[in-house]
Amino acid sequence: MVPSLVRLGAFLLLCGFIANSALAETLYHTFVIQEAPYTRLCNNTKNILTVNGSYPGPTLYARLGDTIFVKVINSGNKNITIHWHGIVQPRDPWSDGPEYITQCPIKPGGNFTQQIQISEEEGTLWWHAHSDFDRTTVHGAIVIYPKLNTTYPFPEPQEEFILILGEWWNQDVTQVYETAVLTGGDPAISDANTINGQPGDFAPCSANDTFKVQVEQGKTYLLRLINSAMSNEFFFAVAGHNITVVGSDASYTKPYVNEYIMITPGQTYDLLLEANQFPNSSSPYRYYIVATPFFDGNVAVSRNPNVTVAILEYKSNSTMPPIVPVSTSSLPNFDNTSAAAAFTDGLRSLASSDHPVDVPQTVDEHMFITIAVNEVECPVNTTCAGLFGTRFGASLNNASFQSPQSVDILDSYYSSINSGVYTPNFPNQPPVFFNFTGNIPFNESFTEKSTKVKVLEYNTSVEIVFQGTNLLTGENHPMHLHGHSFFVVGRGFGNFDNQTDPLSYNLVDPPYANTVGVPKNGWTTIRFRAANPGVWFMHCHFDRHNLWGMDTVLITKNGNSTDGSATVLPPPSDKPPC
Repeated sequence: MVPSLVRLGAFLLLCGFIANSALAETLYHTFVIQEAPYTRLCNNTKNILTVNGSYPGPTLYARLGDTIFVKVINSGNKNITIHWHGIVQPRDPWSDGPEYITQCPIKPGGNFTQQIQISEEEGTLWWHAHSDFDRTTVHGAIVIYPKLNTTYPFPEPQEEFILILGEWWNQDVTQVYETAVLTGGDPAISDANTINGQPGDFAPCSANDTFKVQVEQGKTYLLRLINSAMSNEFFFAVAGHNITVVGSDASYTKPYVNEYIMITPGQTYDLLLEANQFPNSSSPYRYYIVATPFFDGNVAVSRNPNVTVAILEYKSNSTMPPIVPVSTSSLPNFDNTSAAAAFTDGLRSLASSDHPVDVPQTVDEHMFITIAVNEVECPVNTTCAGLFGTRFGASLNNASFQSPQSVDILDSYYSSINSGVYTPNFPNQPPVFFNFTGNIPFNESFTEKSTKVKVLEYNTSVEIVFQGTNLLTGENHPMHLHGHSFFVVGRGFGNFDNQTDPLSYNLVDPPYANTVGVPKNGWTTIRFRAANPGVWFMHCHFDRHNLWGMDTVLITKNGNSTDGSATVLPPPSDKPPC
C-alpha cells in the first residue's frame, strides 16, 4: 500500500474532489536514482547520476486534477531529494523536496514515495533534484493536459516536442560542488550548453547526436520548452519561423507572437510553431533551433557562452543528402537587456472566462527584498577563492541563508521543536536603504549567515518587491517560490519608487508564474495569497546563488477551518530519517 493513500483520501474529501473522481486518475511511477555512463564532447565518458538510467529523465504525463505517486529509490552513491517544480502541492509540503527545508535527503539504499497533486497547473512544468548540484543531470519534464472533455484554449497542435535546455560538465559535478563549498569561490563553468542533453552541431564531436524534430508543412506544433540550466539564461529561437507563446509556468497566456523568447533557469514556456515554410527542390528544409546564453552582468563573472542547437527538419521524399540547416539572425546580442525586457514585458495571462485570474487588489503584507551577491569573511588560517581572499556569499535583505544540516525546517516547525533550527525574523525590508543600483563600495558587500524565515498568517495577501542591487555584480536573478504561483504585477529599472511605480502595476491580466526574473539593477513586484499552509522555500534559481545564501523560507500558518481544509497534512510514514 502506498504510504500516503490515507492522506490522499482526506485531501480529496476535504477539497470536494470525490464527485469528480471519474474524471481524475491516480498514477504511479518509480524513479530509481542510479549512475549511468554517458559520453559527450569527444569521448569524455563519465558516470552521471540519472533517474532510471535516462538523461534527461523520464517525462511525467497527467491531466489537471490527477494525483501522481512517485516512489523514489536511491540506488546511487549519495544523498538526494526530488522537487516537482511549479506544483503547488496543496497542504502537502512533505512531498515538495528541497533538502533540509521540507525533508531530510533520501540516503543511498533508502526510498520515499512522494505525492504530487495537480490542483491548478495546466501546461508544462518539470521535476529535478534539489540537493547539491545534482539537478545538472537529474531532471525531466512534467506535461499536464486539460481535464477530460475540455480542450486547450488554442488550436489543437498536430504533435508536441519537449525541449530541455541544460548544461554539461566534463568534470564530475559533485566535485564542482564540493570545491565551491570548500573554497568559497565561483563554481567551475560548464563545458557545453545542451538541448535534451546534446550540445549540438557547433560543439566538438557532437553533430551526429544533435537532437532533431520532424514536421510537416502546413501543420502546427507545440514546443514545450524548459530551462534546467544551473547558471545560464537563454535567448531561444527557431530559424525561419516565429513562435507564439500560449503558456508559461503551466498557466495559459494571451497568444504572443515573437521571433525569440528569453527564458531563465526554472521557467517553462508552451510555444506554438507553424511549419509554414514551403520546401521545394531549391529551398532549404532544415532549420536550427537555437539557444544562446543571455548575460548582462559583470563581464568578470565566468559563464559558459556556447550556443547550443537542435534541428527542425521538414519531412521530405528527397533522396538528396541533408543540407546544412538555416541559421537565425533574429537572436539579440548576449547582453541585450532591452531585448530581454521587451519580451518579458509582453507576457499577459489569458484571463478568459474558462481561465480567470484572481489578482489580489489589496495587500495585507508588504515586503521589500533586496537581492545581492556578497562576500563573507574567510575563516582564520584558511585560503578562500572569493574576491580579495574572501568567500562568496549572497543574500536577501542582507540575510544570507544557511540551511540546517541535522533536521529539516518543516519537521521542526510541524513538531514545534525549533531548538535553534531557524529564527522567525526574516525582515520585511533591508537594514539600510541606499542607492541599490549605483556604485557601491566593496566594504558594503559583506553579509553574515543565518537561518531567518518569514511567518505569514493564513490567507494573507502578500506583495513582494524584489530589488536588484549592484553589489559586486548586478545581473538578472530568477527568483522561484515553492508552494505558490504568483502574479507578476510590475517590473522596471532603477531603484523602486513606492509612490510612482505602483501606478504602473498590471492588476488586470498579469502573468501567473512560479519563477520570475528580476532585471539587472531593476525591480520586480509579485502578488499572491498565502492560502497554502506549510513551509515553502524561496530562492534564486542560479544554483551558485542558492549555495551562497540567496534564499529564505516562507511559513504559512494553518487557517481556522473546522474541517481541516486549511491545515497542513500529517507527515507520511516513510519520510526519510535525518
